[in-house]
Amino acid sequence: MALDGMVVGAVAAELQRCVGARIHKIHQPTEHDLVLSVRGGGLNSKLLLSANPTYPRTHFTSATYVNPLEAPMFCMLMRKHCEGGVIESVRQIGRERIIHIDIRQRDELGDLNFKTIVIEIMGRHSNIILIDTATGAIHDGIHHVTPAISSFRIVMPGVAYASPPDQGKIDPLAVADEDQFRALLTQSVEEAPIPLHQSLVGAFSGLSPLLAKEIVNRAKTQSSEEAAAIPPLWSSFSALMDAFRENRYEPVIVTDTTSGKASFSVTQLTHIHGTSVSFGSVSECLEAFYGDKAERDTVKQRAADLIRFVQNEKSKNTSKIKKLEDALEEAKDAEKYRVLGELLTAYMHQFNRGEESIELVNFYDEDQATVKIALDPQLTPSENAQRYFRRYTKYRNSLTVVAQQMKLAEAEITYFETLIQQLNDAALSDIEEIREELVQQGYLRERKTRGPKRKKAQHPSLLCYTSSENVPIYVGKNNMQNEYLTNRLASPTDTWLHTKDIPGSHVVIRGGDFGDATLEEAAMLAAHYSQAKDSSMVPVDYTFIRHVRKPSGAKPGFVIYDHQKTLFITPDTNRLKALPSVVK
Repeated sequence: MALDGMVVGAVAAELQRCVGARIHKIHQPTEHDLVLSVRGGGLNSKLLLSANPTYPRTHFTSATYVNPLEAPMFCMLMRKHCEGGVIESVRQIGRERIIHIDIRQRDELGDLNFKTIVIEIMGRHSNIILIDTATGAIHDGIHHVTPAISSFRIVMPGVAYASPPDQGKIDPLAVADEDQFRALLTQSVEEAPIPLHQSLVGAFSGLSPLLAKEIVNRAKTQSSEEAAAIPPLWSSFSALMDAFRENRYEPVIVTDTTSGKASFSVTQLTHIHGTSVSFGSVSECLEAFYGDKAERDTVKQRAADLIRFVQNEKSKNTSKIKKLEDALEEAKDAEKYRVLGELLTAYMHQFNRGEESIELVNFYDEDQATVKIALDPQLTPSENAQRYFRRYTKYRNSLTVVAQQMKLAEAEITYFETLIQQLNDAALSDIEEIREELVQQGYLRERKTRGPKRKKAQHPSLLCYTSSENVPIYVGKNNMQNEYLTNRLASPTDTWLHTKDIPGSHVVIRGGDFGDATLEEAAMLAAHYSQAKDSSMVPVDYTFIRHVRKPSGAKPGFVIYDHQKTLFITPDTNRLKALPSVVK
């Protein structure tokens, strides 16, 4: 990947559509992200500003975000100073990964105020900062930088804003001719003999190694020593810079066939041999590249306590089964204690209180072998016999109890394995439903939150795909959704699918008028939303809803079914991504 200055320049060019529009709403769904609803001038969209340390970015977004019940302090500050404001300009600073958004807003008294939102896209040092345009003073930043963290600059309320340190490089779009290019590149090469692409990175701002390698590849030269290398390199360089000056961008994601690594840029990456996907806008490209990764990262953070709890519960039940197996093995000797008790009863006249053991002929044995029986010297012969009979009764009864406990523990393991799979596939909106289920099942206590309680929806939202034959296919991504989909929403004649003996989602094809393509796509979805998503030839059972039922007292999402058929399917991720989907 390469979110360099050129990509940021493409983003800034695309965000010019915001100029003149009004910031309608501001939300902060996570500690690193802001989402601005922007309306006006024919624009009605959401703008994502992310200072995520791993996935920092800025672009238009169509994703759905789950906002906290109580808005964070930085979000409240942004609402105070920017909500209702008009965006006056969007500009990239130099060729750096910094964007300034200037806002004009009237306060409660009707006075005009001017603010600037500074988005710094710098890896783990990324930040979103609100400053007063006139004074340059910082109102606040989404991440505070104290003197203990940085000696160069401070990001705290009331402090004067200082830009990140200048790297001393030249703006590549400002290079006028080959002579200037040669001088800058030669100077970079003279400092240390390095490859051409590294020389380009060292000389010009906004160029990532990925883009520099593309420039070198287009020049068809690898020499950094010969003067003959400069003309073709300049030709390649100037052609690309001309395209960028004219805002002619070609957003693309290329996946290397050898390493499987995906890279993106705003121009074709001819030096990477792999599968290329082009996009109509840089926002669509960034959303496709970062969207799933960032969401998975956020989900893991939000669900970390749930994942840890579920894994611990599964481990506890696994250990419990091992102990029960040991107890079961011991209980299998119950018959032996009955025999010993009867031998002591039959030969009671041959021993007295105080003896520690006795050898008796075992008349149950074909060979009439003798057996040595341990005695409690403090007990009478009759009491010793009764002691063995009690042990026999205890172990005989425990066989049934242990078998029941093992069955319950195995059911718990299956349940928690299902939850682990659901957490791995969960969207942000699914996490709270899983948490609520664990509270209802008595595994967790309900969390007390400040502020008003969010009204519970009448039914959970479901992910609905549309097959290539224009047939709706519903997917339940957790047990609450599975219960609603299978037991309430689906009709008796709808087709129900689930991976065979593998934890996964309930999938329902609505209606009976569909062909093999829809059945195949639904089976792929069942396999994709299961523990076997990375496997091939996954067995998927399918039957009518009328043959699916939930046993009395069963765990949420657990059903039994019959009259099923089984097909084997290998999930095709690209084919599934091509299917339209919506949450409803």
